[in-house]
Amino acid sequence: MKLSFEALEALDAIDRTGTFAEAAELLHRVPSALSYLVQKLESDLGVMLFDRSGRRAKLTHAGRVVVEEGRRLLDAAEQLELKAQRIQDGWETELRVCVDEILPFEAFWPYVHAFYALDMDTRLRLSTEVLGGTWDALISRRADLVVGAAGEPPALPNIIARPIGKLRHVFAIAPDHPLAQMPEPIALQTVVQHRCAVISDTSRDSPPRSVAFDPAQPYLAVPSLATKLAAQCEGLAVGTLPECIAAPAIADGRLVARRVTGMRETTDCYLAWRDDEAGRALRWWVEQLDHPDLLDRFIALH
Repeated sequence: MKLSFEALEALDAIDRTGTFAEAAELLHRVPSALSYLVQKLESDLGVMLFDRSGRRAKLTHAGRVVVEEGRRLLDAAEQLELKAQRIQDGWETELRVCVDEILPFEAFWPYVHAFYALDMDTRLRLSTEVLGGTWDALISRRADLVVGAAGEPPALPNIIARPIGKLRHVFAIAPDHPLAQMPEPIALQTVVQHRCAVISDTSRDSPPRSVAFDPAQPYLAVPSLATKLAAQCEGLAVGTLPECIAAPAIADGRLVARRVTGMRETTDCYLAWRDDEAGRALRWWVEQLDHPDLLDRFIALH
């Protein structure tokens, strides 16, 4: 390696100050040592970096390229040093946060702004999962922190799960659907005779989960909560929806809510992480989000 950071720093200083003497003073070196360093670099590279034909040495085109690219290398080296120090201080290089699709993603942006304001250079990788896929992301280590995971936490060592609220469900159907004309409460046995909209579980390694769905019931599999809402508004299927998601469609008459005998009306939701892998970035996020009413706070912003 013919280039060194010492030489790149010297070239940068010469270019910024305009003279070898001032650059030497800036770097706390004697001018002769700086001149020798530059001459040796020119000899090693076989390239003239300075035009010395005038009263003041000027960078050649090749010299200008070396200085500009060298500054990028110097900056990258400085960032690498800072990153190493932050890792030593306990800051992760990357943090993966998985959010269940039931939560409004826009509620996370204030937390992301606040995290970046710490200027710790930890990369954030945000993702969404559905149903059991959220727990599966934590178990399979695709995520370091999961937010809004629904249902009972897995009984595994080192996984910490904190309740963040209960999600209310509503059975919602299009106003022209046959079930909309039936007296309440509608029997569950009657509901299972009609096509249900089911969000495809994103679990990879864990058994798939579903909410308020009978295995014998005909169903339409959809990729997202928004698609499920649309399918039910179209009258193509029936099913439960988070109350906060269904409310606007119910208010403007695209859906009607009906009570169903034996239907579960709430689901516990959790914030969860592995306590044996908690760095400072993860602990910061846990501190911000570990509130028993977090779900209500997010829903209020929806």
